[in-house]
Amino acid sequence: MNVEIIIFYIFSLLLLSSSIAVVTVNNPVKSAISLVFSFFCSAILWLLLNAEFLSIILILVYVGAVMVLFLFVVMMLDINISQAKEGFVKYFSIGIFVFATIAGLLSYFFYNQFDNSSKNIITSIDLIGTDNTKNLGYLLYTEYLLAFEIAAIILLLGIISAITLTLRKSTTNKYQNPSQQVNVSKSERLRIIKDEGREK
Repeated sequence: MNVEIIIFYIFSLLLLSSSIAVVTVNNPVKSAISLVFSFFCSAILWLLLNAEFLSIILILVYVGAVMVLFLFVVMMLDINISQAKEGFVKYFSIGIFVFATIAGLLSYFFYNQFDNSSKNIITSIDLIGTDNTKNLGYLLYTEYLLAFEIAAIILLLGIISAITLTLRKSTTNKYQNPSQQVNVSKSERLRIIKDEGREK
């Protein structure tokens, strides 16, 4: 058996087990660590598909930045595990129904999409070389430039919305208003008090 196939089966099984552990483990920190491990296994599978750019981006962005932030937030929050268990049991049947529906739709889509190999979208892409990173950058900034810019604007709006929703001004803190400081007059700031004791 080919070594590539063996590696594929090993990391596929690890990906399935870690993905199941994400939703079944009681401890939220262990669940986040399982998600990190599932991202790493997915990156290995993408590397086997010669998608090295997406593989490195998955490790650097999701594992290196996003999941570290998730772990930090989860460890800082005081999560009640007993309530989480109750919610898991309460919505277990709904989760099974949603999972079966999504799995059926994905199976139907991929079966119809790849039934005929001539319909594969990869055959209609103009490549400029053998480097995947160069081809991806060329396609993003030429053919899919508008979609790329729209996605960037949506992400920017999401960042601004998150900052706006979480920003709360405290009534106990003191803030400076530069416009009021510039427009102040001498009569508002200076008050002359006569010392009657010294005059005598």
